[in-house]
Amino acid sequence: MKIFYTDHFVLPLPSDHRFPMEKYSLLRKRVVSAGLAGEHELKVPAPVTDEQLFRAHDRAYVERVKAGSLSRQEIRRIGFPWSPQLVERARRSCGATLAACRAALEEAGGVAVNLAGGTHHASREGGEGFCVFNDSAVAARAILAEATGNAGAPKAPPVSRVIVLDCDVHQGNGTAAIFAGDPSTYTFSIHGANNFPFRKAASDLDIALADGTGDEAYSEALQEGLERALGECRAQLAIYLAGADPYEGDRLGRLSLSKEGLAQRDRLVHELCGAKGIAVATVMAGGYANELSDIVDIHLRTVEVAAESAVSRASKALSAPRG
Repeated sequence: MKIFYTDHFVLPLPSDHRFPMEKYSLLRKRVVSAGLAGEHELKVPAPVTDEQLFRAHDRAYVERVKAGSLSRQEIRRIGFPWSPQLVERARRSCGATLAACRAALEEAGGVAVNLAGGTHHASREGGEGFCVFNDSAVAARAILAEATGNAGAPKAPPVSRVIVLDCDVHQGNGTAAIFAGDPSTYTFSIHGANNFPFRKAASDLDIALADGTGDEAYSEALQEGLERALGECRAQLAIYLAGADPYEGDRLGRLSLSKEGLAQRDRLVHELCGAKGIAVATVMAGGYANELSDIVDIHLRTVEVAAESAVSRASKALSAPRG
């Protein structure tokens, strides 16, 4: 299973900033120490190009980000101060999700991971909620263009439809808005009803959960939603946002999942996608627990479940009758 990382592209944030930037480097170290990948096996992605960004974002917005000419209001909505490092990291994070999508489609296991990503609040016209560019949207549009030979890259395995499975505690409003009315992409979001964003966009399927929802109720709602979404979408590729923020100890979430409940969520996504032969590119999305170690624990388990799924798929592919 291929794993991509971008944690050395660091934003210069104030010491009291609430975004846990350190989690990415800690997660990479835990991935290596857990034996999920050797240090030399982890991949640094190429940044996405302007052309790839323009498929998902307004050209004028992209140019303002690049030039550092965002308005004060735009910077406030994003939640990060502008810097050249912000631009580079945003491009690389999108590049890591795109690389994970390509790897998932090309590898026998059908699974790959970006140790960052999940910037689902960024819409076509602007960023929001610690999200500059929408990596899922940029990657999905690039993959669909490559599959038709219209992207200046080798023609990818046939992909006519992509599904975005958003299990972050916050609704994927930017993703839903970008893909509204686009038949090539299906958007699914299961999230806290009372969480940010307070003005939500309409996904193809939204499941809004009450405050305090725990493991059992969440798992039941997720399974029902996934079965419906995967049955309707006819996708060949899923981009899975495995947010750590439905965790009961999250500062910005309002749900009450345990760490095991989150691992069960990950297993359910992979099992149902695997049963339909859908490749899965997993991205980490949010996580704001008081203890940084809890966030990293949850993300690490997500990577472990993805690796288990990749091994299982590859084994089944090898044992399948030929001819």
